[in-house]
Amino acid sequence: MPKNTKKKKDKAADFSKAKLKLGKGKQTPTNVIDTSYKARSIALPSQSIAHDKDAEAPSTRRRLTFDDLLAHLKHYNAGTRRDAILGLRELLEAHPDLIEKNLTPLVNACVRLIGDEDASIRKTLLSFLNWLLPQTPSDDLLPHSPVLLLFTTSAQTHIFPEIRIDAIRFLDLFLEFIPDVVVEGWTHGISGHGRRVLEGYLGILNAGTLFGEGGDTGPAQATSTASVVLSLGSKLVVLRSLSSFLKNALSFPTRTSPSDSSSPSASTWYLSSSFTSQEAYQSFDSLLCPVYQESASSSKAAAFQSPRGWAEEADIDAFVEHFPGTFPNARPNAGDGWTLQDLTNVDLRTLGEKVSAEESHSTQSTGSDFLAVCTHLAHTLHSTLVSTFLDCAPAVFSPGSSPPETELQLVLAVTEICRTLYGAILREAVQGNDVRDQSLGELQVILGYLSPYFPFAISGISSTKRDIRVEQAFQDLNLTYCELTSFLILASPARLEDHHPGSRRGKGRSQPSRRTLASSTSSTSDLHVDHVSEYVVRLLCGEPLPGTSQTTLSRSITGATYTSLLPTVWSLISAPLRPRGEENTSSAVLRVVLEHAIKASSASAVKKPTIEFIGRLILLEREAEYRGSFRVGRDAAEDAKLEEWILQLPRALWELGTSHLPTTEIILRFLLRLIQHRSRLARLEVISALSSRLMPYFVISHTTRGRLPGPYAKLPPASPVRRLVLDVVATIVRSGGADDGLQDAVGEAVRGTEEEEYWSSLHTRV
Repeated sequence: MPKNTKKKKDKAADFSKAKLKLGKGKQTPTNVIDTSYKARSIALPSQSIAHDKDAEAPSTRRRLTFDDLLAHLKHYNAGTRRDAILGLRELLEAHPDLIEKNLTPLVNACVRLIGDEDASIRKTLLSFLNWLLPQTPSDDLLPHSPVLLLFTTSAQTHIFPEIRIDAIRFLDLFLEFIPDVVVEGWTHGISGHGRRVLEGYLGILNAGTLFGEGGDTGPAQATSTASVVLSLGSKLVVLRSLSSFLKNALSFPTRTSPSDSSSPSASTWYLSSSFTSQEAYQSFDSLLCPVYQESASSSKAAAFQSPRGWAEEADIDAFVEHFPGTFPNARPNAGDGWTLQDLTNVDLRTLGEKVSAEESHSTQSTGSDFLAVCTHLAHTLHSTLVSTFLDCAPAVFSPGSSPPETELQLVLAVTEICRTLYGAILREAVQGNDVRDQSLGELQVILGYLSPYFPFAISGISSTKRDIRVEQAFQDLNLTYCELTSFLILASPARLEDHHPGSRRGKGRSQPSRRTLASSTSSTSDLHVDHVSEYVVRLLCGEPLPGTSQTTLSRSITGATYTSLLPTVWSLISAPLRPRGEENTSSAVLRVVLEHAIKASSASAVKKPTIEFIGRLILLEREAEYRGSFRVGRDAAEDAKLEEWILQLPRALWELGTSHLPTTEIILRFLLRLIQHRSRLARLEVISALSSRLMPYFVISHTTRGRLPGPYAKLPPASPVRRLVLDVVATIVRSGGADDGLQDAVGEAVRGTEEEEYWSSLHTRV
C-alpha cells in the first residue's frame, strides 16, 4: 500500500501550482535556458596582434625586444619583472650600443623597482645596476642622478625594514660611481640629496634625533623609523655605508681647492697648531711641495705642468662685475678700451680691502657652519657608536678564539666612522684654534672604551690557524686608535694654549671648566701615550706585539699606513722633553723614525713621505712664527742621527734616477732650503760630505770604462728639475763646502746641453 500512496503524490505534484509567498517573485522554471554572457579582455604582452614586430630589432633568446622588456618591468607578476631585468642584461650585453641610446627610458623604468616589495627583484636589480653603471660614462650618468637618488632616498624611509636596508645597498653603489652627487648639500640641504641621505641613515640606525633640529642644545626627538631593531648583519650594512658617505663628505683634500698652491696639504695639517697663523703655516708647508707633477701616463719621461703664464691684458670686466663700485670709471661697453687715466682712478687699496674682507668672511662663515654641523652629527651618533662597540667587543677580543666576522667588521666600521668624523672636527679645531669641548669629551669616552683592548691582536691561536684578513683588520684598528689618540692630544686646550697663549677660544664658556677639561684631557692623554709610543716603535722596528707571535716588517709598511701614522708620530715627538733621568718618549720615537727612514729603500712607497716629514722637522728650526716644542739641537744624539739621514739623500737621488721625479724634486728642494736657511745641521763638514757624495750623480768614474754620465744626464731635457739640481750645487759652492771636483763634474755633465749657459751664469756669480 505505501508504494501506491507515493505514486499518487508524485502525479499530483506534476499538476500542482506552487503557492507564492509574500515578497517573493515568480520563480524561474527549471527547464529555462540561460542566454546571458560575459566578455573579458585577454592581455598578450609577448605576442601583439595589433601590429607586426620589427624583425631587425635586437631581441633576447625569448624574442623580446627592448620595448617589450620595459613593458614587462611594470607587470603585476614578480617573476615576470625579475625575468625582464635578466633579459635587459642579456640584451645589453649582446648589443652594448643600446645603452647610450636608451639610457633615459632604461633608468626611468629601473628606478621604480628600487622600492619593490619583492626581495628577489631588488637583489636582481642591484646586480644589474652593478653591471650597468661601469658601462656608462660618468658624464652620461650625472643627468640621471637626481631621479636615482630620489627613489633611493624614498626607499630609505619605506615602511618595510628590508626595503630600507636594500636602499642602503643601492646607495653604496652610487657612492662608488657618483659620490659627489650623493653627498652634495649634506650640511645645508639647500641643493642636492645629501641631507636626505644622511637623515635616512640616522633614521635606520635609531640615532635618536632628527639631524639638524635642536643643534647642540635641543632635546632629542624620536624619528619615525626608530621602532625597528636592526640585526647585526643589517646594522653592518648601514654603518659601512655611512662610513663611506662620511669619507666622501668629509674628505679633507676636497675642503681646499686642488689647483690652489697655497692650500695646506692634507698630510701636514697636524703642524698648523704650532704656528702663530695659518698664513705662516701655509708658507712653511709650501717649501717642499713639488711644483711639477709627473704624469701617470708616461713611463720614463715626465710630463710637467707648465706654470701659469703671464697675460698681456687683464680681464678688467670680470673685476668690475664682481666688485661693483671699485672701478668708478668702468665703461659700459665691454669692447671699450682703458686709458692710463682710467686705471689711475682705480682705488687699488679699496679693491684689496674688499677682496680680503670677502674672502675672510666667506672662510670664517663656511668653517664655522661646517664645524657646527659636524659637531652636532658626532653628538647624534655618539650613543649609537658606543653601544655598537660595547655589544661586539667581548666577542671580537676574546682570547683564544677567532673573532666572528660580522662583529669584527662592525667594530671596524665604528672606529672608522669615529676616525673620519672626529678627525674632521678636530682638524678644523686645530687649524682654526677653536676647541670643541663636547667633541673632545666624546672622543675621550670612546678612547676609554677602546684602551683596555689596545694593542689589538690575536692571542692564543697557533700560527697555522692565522687569518691574514683578521690580522689586517686588527692592524687597521691599531692605526685608527693611534690616530684618534693624536687627535685628542693635538686638540687638547692645554696644548693649544701653549702654542697660542693670547688666543681666545670657546666664547661663552667659563675658564674654570676649560681648565678642568684641559687637565682631564692631559691626564687621559698621558695614559695613552706610553701604549701608543710602544706600538709605534714596535711597528717601525718590525717587532711582534706583546703576547703574540705575529710580526710586521718595517719595510713592508705601505705608504698609506705610514702617512696615517704621521699625526701620531708628530704628537709624540713634539712633546716637551722630560727632566734628565726620566725616559723621554719624544727622543725614543724620533730615533726609531729616523732609523726606519734611513733603511727604507728608495723604490719603496714610504720613501717619499719619510723625506717630506723629516725634512719639515729639520726646517722648523728657522721658522720665526713656529711655536712648537720640537727643535733641532735640543739633543746631541738626535742631531747626529739627523745628520746621518741628511747624508744618505745623495744616494737616494742616485738610486731614484728618473723613476720618480716628484721625490727627486722634494730631496733637492730640501737640500736647497737646508743650506739657504743656515740650519745648525748644515755644518761645513756636512756640506762637504754632501758635495763629495753628489759627484756620482753627474759623472761616474768606472775602473775599466772610464768616466760615464750619471743619472743627471737621464733627466728629461729642459725640465725644471735639471736647473734645480744646478741651484743646489751652486748653493753648496757658495757655502764653501764644495771642491773643484764637483764643479768639474757638473761642467762636464752640462756640456752641450741647454743648461750649459745657465750653469755658466751661476758659476760666474758664485
